Amino acid sequence: MPGRTILAVLVLKAVVGLSGGPAAPGWLRVLDLAGTVALVAALGYLLVRVLNLLQQRFLWRVRRKLVLSYVLIGFVPILLFGASIVVFGGFLLSTVSSSLVQRSFAQVMEDAAELAAMSAVDLRGRVAPSAMRVALSRRVEGARERYPGASIAVAGGPAGRGRVAAAGPWRHASGDPGFPDWLGDDPDPGGFVLTRGESGWMVVARGVRTFEEDGVAYAVVADVPVTGDVILRMQASRGVTLTDFSVTEAAGDADAGPATADAPLAAASFAGGRVSFGAPPLEVASALEPNLVAPVDLLDWSSGRRGRGRVGFRMPLAVFSRQLAREVDVSLATSFLLGLTMLGVMFLIIEGAALVLCFALARSITGAVHELFTGTERVQAGDLTHRIRVDTEDQLGQLAESFNAMTRSISDGLTQAKERRRLEEELRIARDIQMSLLPERPASMPGLAVAAACRPAREVGGDYFDFIRLDEHRLGVLVADVSGKGTSAAFYMALLRGVVLSLSRFHQSPRELLIEVNRILSATLDGRTFITMTYAVLDLAARRLTYARAGHTPLIHVPCAPEGPRAPRVLAPDGLVVGLQIDGIEQKFAELLEESTFPIETGDLVALFTDGVTEAMNEESDLFGEERLARTLTEQVHLSSDDLKQRVLGDVEAFAGTAEQHDDMTIVLLRVGDAPSLPPASRP
Repeated sequence: MPGRTILAVLVLKAVVGLSGGPAAPGWLRVLDLAGTVALVAALGYLLVRVLNLLQQRFLWRVRRKLVLSYVLIGFVPILLFGASIVVFGGFLLSTVSSSLVQRSFAQVMEDAAELAAMSAVDLRGRVAPSAMRVALSRRVEGARERYPGASIAVAGGPAGRGRVAAAGPWRHASGDPGFPDWLGDDPDPGGFVLTRGESGWMVVARGVRTFEEDGVAYAVVADVPVTGDVILRMQASRGVTLTDFSVTEAAGDADAGPATADAPLAAASFAGGRVSFGAPPLEVASALEPNLVAPVDLLDWSSGRRGRGRVGFRMPLAVFSRQLAREVDVSLATSFLLGLTMLGVMFLIIEGAALVLCFALARSITGAVHELFTGTERVQAGDLTHRIRVDTEDQLGQLAESFNAMTRSISDGLTQAKERRRLEEELRIARDIQMSLLPERPASMPGLAVAAACRPAREVGGDYFDFIRLDEHRLGVLVADVSGKGTSAAFYMALLRGVVLSLSRFHQSPRELLIEVNRILSATLDGRTFITMTYAVLDLAARRLTYARAGHTPLIHVPCAPEGPRAPRVLAPDGLVVGLQIDGIEQKFAELLEESTFPIETGDLVALFTDGVTEAMNEESDLFGEERLARTLTEQVHLSSDDLKQRVLGDVEAFAGTAEQHDDMTIVLLRVGDAPSLPPASRP
């Protein structure tokens, strides 16, 4: 169940991702949230199951319990303490080094803002573009030593929002910065921007200062590309190695309009991209020089929206320790002391929990051993009713359960033997009752020799046969097999006997009788029980046999002539078993049930039997079969009915050998003699 839930939630999340993620319909996002909750619950349930399984498998042995207690007392606290130091040290390294890198970028941003502010002061009173270019060029020349790629531009003025004058290389941008609409509303308009120039994308510190001259608004934009000597100076001052710059949160959004070359944060072309600072990233982070990141604010120049980026850098631990000693202040020392205090408290809590757990494990071991010792003494004293209390499911718990099972089996031994004798006596009585339901002797009619036998596979079986004297020259013969064995089969056999005896007075046709039997028993039998049966009416005056077969074994007819027996016939007309509880079964039963009639002559032999005869198996699982039975009847047809019955049963037993008898065996043999000298009888 948890596995199916996890799989379903993963499929749901894949559908949400393909549907646009955050842009997916609201109902799909709600369904995704519900799936997340179900995923957490399923993972929690799975974790609990795994922990229980590990406890049952791993902590089952007493030796493992003791080893675990030693590990918890000695090794785990040391491991946790070391891990805490590593985690705290990593957090301190990441926080302090990130702060140092942010300071370096902030210094460059301050220089760019100062350059823009000083240029704005120089431009006071100079509105002619040529005069502006001269003033801007002097500022660029002054900043060239520190920032070789610095560029300054003036935008706005009477002509609109385009560039008025510029100085510097401007190789880092493909167009003028312009005078965007938002510039007059932002009190701090500067920031880091991403621009694409001659050598691709780069990070630029953009300082901005606005001023008015003769009622006309101007904007001074000073760009300092973070590249080349600027990066080297930043690395030298902080002891870090800058690797790259990536965007983590775009400044633009869906309402910002189309992206432009000066608004790369909203541009899809940069999604997932990186700006390299020239230092190759480490393939595998070294413990002495790990890969770190520092957040930096970004500016979308076209819209004024703010985003986030991050600077990738590396700092050796030796450099970090020197920088920490130089940069640390009182607040940082206080934070460090607080962290150490929390670490010590956590260590004490973990150590105390380990001691409590070890005490509990030791107590469970000694307590179980004491209970076993007490129980052994009570058993030695003859008290077999004493039971050991089982509180755990480990090896000691199973040992206690084994002890309880042993004492329980000893104390219940005499009771079970007494109960077994009582059941055997009840089965014997049930067998006597069942055998009393069978005919005491075969039917006797002039011109007919009858032999029958029933051998149950257990004390009480489900086979049944009976003879019903219809009149002076007609005999009804019934052979049935109730599914299953035991007392339930005997009960249904008695029920069948009463129903057939009652219905035989009113139905002369075997087909009509079986249809009525099915109608009555299908409402009485349980859903797991059914009955197969063959009902035949032998008319000695008319010299014919009429029968119907309800899912039973075939009927074998061995015709005889003066010159000897002819080929036997295995007769199996259609018919469904009795007692099925299915909708429309009565109509289907009547449709399938077929009644057949064939003539009989003097010397003919008719055999009715159950599947226990033909399905008897030997040691090789071979069946006795109808063909072998028909051959035995044909070859031994000259014997009397009783002798032939004994020969058939003897052949079946010889065939089965030492194999167990799995089913009841019943056989009824009808041998037709000379026609009786009786007047034709009227049909009832």
